Amino acid sequence: MRSAVDERDDPGVWDVARPARPSRVAGVSMAGFRDRGVTTLGHRAIPHPAVTLVLEFGSGPLIVDDADGRQRRGSLVAGLGFGTGAVRVRGQNFEAVQVRLSPVVAHAILGVSPAELGGAVAALDDLWGRPASQIREQLSDASSWEERFALIDVLLARRRRSGSRVDPEVAWAWNRILAGRGQVRVDMLAAEIGWSRKRLWSRFHAQIGLPPKRAAKLVRFDHAAPPPGRR
Repeated sequence: MRSAVDERDDPGVWDVARPARPSRVAGVSMAGFRDRGVTTLGHRAIPHPAVTLVLEFGSGPLIVDDADGRQRRGSLVAGLGFGTGAVRVRGQNFEAVQVRLSPVVAHAILGVSPAELGGAVAALDDLWGRPASQIREQLSDASSWEERFALIDVLLARRRRSGSRVDPEVAWAWNRILAGRGQVRVDMLAAEIGWSRKRLWSRFHAQIGLPPKRAAKLVRFDHAAPPPGRR
């Protein structure tokens, strides 16, 4: 998300930590957030062209309210663009690591295709079961943000190695959309790959989680949207 939890939203609400070095897993970025205990109504999450994994471990829960009135507490996964409508993030006394996953690596790391998430917000416990609770305990026991980032990086690299891979043509098409800031034509992508438009639509949708045209629109929105706090 840009940002379910974003330091640009309100610097008086969040303390923010960044890893000293990039993740060893391509397509992954991380940031740590600590709530300062300031009561707020929450922040509106802005759709971002990534699948978002939030690993919460503080004394108070992170709470996400989606557009349909459903509520998620604790660690969660938000699908690509997380659907339509407003999503708000709130909570007090929580700490969390936000991990943005390229949809090219999301299936391998999460164990489910981004298409199965359907843009929704899902509890991590529902996807990973007991390991999700174990990760929370490990993050809580860690003595620093760098130790937490390193712990998560090892976890992500292990899951990436053993997980499913997207078709190289699909990965190329996604990266081409990103490089072109969404200003690409689907028929031109298909022609460059050597696939029919229908085949590209089907494979891309199944593996990335959105049809190519909607993915391009999301990328364009991400580049056009002003940073939070400047609306």
